[in-house]
Amino acid sequence: MAKYVLIESRDPFETNGVGFCRDLASRLAKQGDEVTLFLVQNGVLPARASANGVGLSALAEAGVRVLADSFSLNERGIAAHALASGVESAPLDVVIDAMADGGKVLWH
Repeated sequence: MAKYVLIESRDPFETNGVGFCRDLASRLAKQGDEVTLFLVQNGVLPARASANGVGLSALAEAGVRVLADSFSLNERGIAAHALASGVESAPLDVVIDAMADGGKVLWH
């Protein structure tokens, strides 16, 4: 079982390419890999509970750990209690720790 951290920095409401990370995360989790989707910069915007239909809760239910960068959330005025079900606030240290542990990291 491999460990992956997929970093998404783009807002899905601005670009269509964001689905790539979600699809890859889903496929990797289905094959039994440990997958974290880390949202950063404008990638945290769909993490809000009010942003319906972007599939982050479904990813979490499928076994993908969905995290939103706490600094990016703060910069955009999004409180941790306002996140969608299955999405957690986390510091960027999560990515650094994953790299130190030999995880495969992909920034999109």
